[in-house]
Amino acid sequence: MAAITVDFQLCFIFILLGLFSLFYCGLPLSPPSLPVIGHLHFLLSVPCYKSFQKLSSKYGPLLHLRAFNSPIVLVSSGFMANEVLKTQDLNFATRQREVPIMERSLLFGSFSFVSAPYGDYWRFMKKLLVEKLLGSHSLEQTRLIRAKELKTFRAMLFDKAAEKETVDVGKEMMKLTNNSICRMIMGRKCSEENGEAEQVRGLVTKSLSLAKKFLIASIVGRFFKLVGISLFEKEIMEVSQMYDELLEKIMKEHEENPDKKENIDMMDVLLEVCADDNAEFQISRNQIKALFVELFIAGTDTSAQTTQWIMAELINHPEILKRLRKEIESVVGETRFIQETDLPSLPYLQAVMKEGLRLHPHTPILARNATEGCKIGGYYIGQNTTMIINAYAVLRDPDSWEYPGEFQPERFMTSPSKGKEDERAQLALNYIPFGSGRRGCLGKNLGYIFIGVAIGTMVQCFDWKINGDKVYMEETGEMALHMAHPLKCTLVTRINAASFESADL
Repeated sequence: MAAITVDFQLCFIFILLGLFSLFYCGLPLSPPSLPVIGHLHFLLSVPCYKSFQKLSSKYGPLLHLRAFNSPIVLVSSGFMANEVLKTQDLNFATRQREVPIMERSLLFGSFSFVSAPYGDYWRFMKKLLVEKLLGSHSLEQTRLIRAKELKTFRAMLFDKAAEKETVDVGKEMMKLTNNSICRMIMGRKCSEENGEAEQVRGLVTKSLSLAKKFLIASIVGRFFKLVGISLFEKEIMEVSQMYDELLEKIMKEHEENPDKKENIDMMDVLLEVCADDNAEFQISRNQIKALFVELFIAGTDTSAQTTQWIMAELINHPEILKRLRKEIESVVGETRFIQETDLPSLPYLQAVMKEGLRLHPHTPILARNATEGCKIGGYYIGQNTTMIINAYAVLRDPDSWEYPGEFQPERFMTSPSKGKEDERAQLALNYIPFGSGRRGCLGKNLGYIFIGVAIGTMVQCFDWKINGDKVYMEETGEMALHMAHPLKCTLVTRINAASFESADL
């Protein structure tokens, strides 16, 4: 009888061990953590993408972390990122939305398109954005709008060169992208005279500074909710209210003066859908406002900061700048300014842009949420696990990129000839500055246009002088990658602008 009792005890122990291995032994490696908070201190570090990069270089490309009791998986290789963003894209297409303090906010709230669950609303809005704003046909329809803003930008640079004024590249690029995107989506610029444009740029900057706080709140917000603490609610709601007031004014202008614009724009389309009871999907005014907040953020800062990084790299690498200028002159000639229709014929410029985005991705951290439990890299990922893809680490992974810390556009000049397929596939696997899959950046092509024509214009028309021998390339920012020392240059005109004007546009 005693022996039978012992057998039952052993069976019970083996069952417990089996359950334990099912739920825990299949998880990725977990580095040492702190009591109670777990690995939260890595997320709180500045910048967190570099702390995560050091962690993954020591312990591996797929790590299981926790913040209090919230599970996180850190992804730091192109192969693992591809599994999350492409192979199992659908399982990670719904973002984490269980953050009660965000619900009433236009910023990160329940009205958002970017963080909307994968479903009818998200698919409907994506379709609208592609058809009316970001698809190739829509981009062609708005090309002259961007050309006019580029002409204004170029004239400003010539004026500053004539006056020997210093140019803050990031600041001026932000004006160009902001003016262009505003005219594309709502038929007019935000006014510089009444401070409207400066307000938008300021709100974009504040929004980006709140992005990391939102990520933290989305991971541990429920834990603090249980003890009556709402994380960052006041800051987020203040910015949301400012956006709301500005956008409500613009929406009323559209409704009251429908004929005082150049063409039907994105705002017109959305207001028409909002008023149509028989629309394919009923959307609210707050959903329209939240979408415009996201378009302001994505369309204003991303391209501006990337352009600044690339110009800094070109100044630090004069031989690359010389080769790029030679390509532009061979394709565009010496009688007209570069236009966006030239971009497909400038492969080295495209390579320069890609290399700049590889080294300096505007969004170094991508976040996803597991709808269901699954396996990634052979390891078990539990339902509702937050996936943090460290794009910064993937884009600088020494196992995937030769000389990963060096600016070498030639790495993207691979030809489609026989024997190059593996090399091209490897580049594609590890190149994720815009994310990938269903949730990849819809504005990627527009971003390449903004960056390409700006870089092309600055290289074609001017020589760039700085104080000292090199541009300082220190990074700052938490969820968006900015230059710690903004690029400020003195321009020297290298062409006769007057002789080019007749061929413009």
